[in-house]
Amino acid sequence: MVYRAFGDAGRRVVIEERLEGDEVSVFALVDGEAVALLPAAQDHKRAHDGDQGPNTGGMGAAAPVPLDGDLRERIVSEILEPTARAMCAEGSPYRGVLFAGLMLTRDGPKVLEFNCRLGDPEAQVVLLLLSAGLPDAFAALREGRLVPDSLLDVSGAAVGVVLASRGYPERSETGVPIFGLEQAAGGALIFHSGTTLRDGTLTTGGGRVLTVVGQGGTLGEARARAYDAAGRVRFDGMQYRRDIGARLEAVAQAHSTAVPAGRR
Repeated sequence: MVYRAFGDAGRRVVIEERLEGDEVSVFALVDGEAVALLPAAQDHKRAHDGDQGPNTGGMGAAAPVPLDGDLRERIVSEILEPTARAMCAEGSPYRGVLFAGLMLTRDGPKVLEFNCRLGDPEAQVVLLLLSAGLPDAFAALREGRLVPDSLLDVSGAAVGVVLASRGYPERSETGVPIFGLEQAAGGALIFHSGTTLRDGTLTTGGGRVLTVVGQGGTLGEARARAYDAAGRVRFDGMQYRRDIGARLEAVAQAHSTAVPAGRR
């Protein structure tokens, strides 16, 4: 603020309540007052392991987040549906993707932000899990036949690891040659974000260069495949977190062991 690093944005301070808990990204398709929930994901914003370092656009994501029935119902009935009804009441019914960033606190889910898009990198893991398929879901949305629970039937898990340039998020090196993509693509899906072709050579062109996504029957399998593929990519100054999905994997394991035999 003293050095006006962010210009006029630093002239005023807004003090907000501190919310403690696990942050999750919840997506839904909305058609007026109809809401169809998609699988939830967990983004990792901080640059370094253990949620340390500066905030970023996202260093990776994992899905699905295991929401129990009561929590899922609260998210829909207390947050998503009232938001959809409010937009209708204001004369601006919404049709599209509603993204709610939530904090799961001891007092229940609390809203951090809303957005009208699929988030990055969360969408890169969530969309891979939809057994119904996004084109069918969008067709149902367009035709007014959206079914509330039609998109919660997911298959397996997915973990995406962002490979970033040296210096990200403050200042990122660009123009650095990238190697190993063919080897990595054998076991994972690779999304290009900050890449550029220079004289036929793929180079870094931004801060978040690639997202390497591994899929598996469990979060553990998905994490193993994502990190195996990430280890095959090379460019000078490459940085990435080693704990994407680790906390979510521990939660999923705790949920599975807490369910009595015969009821899984």
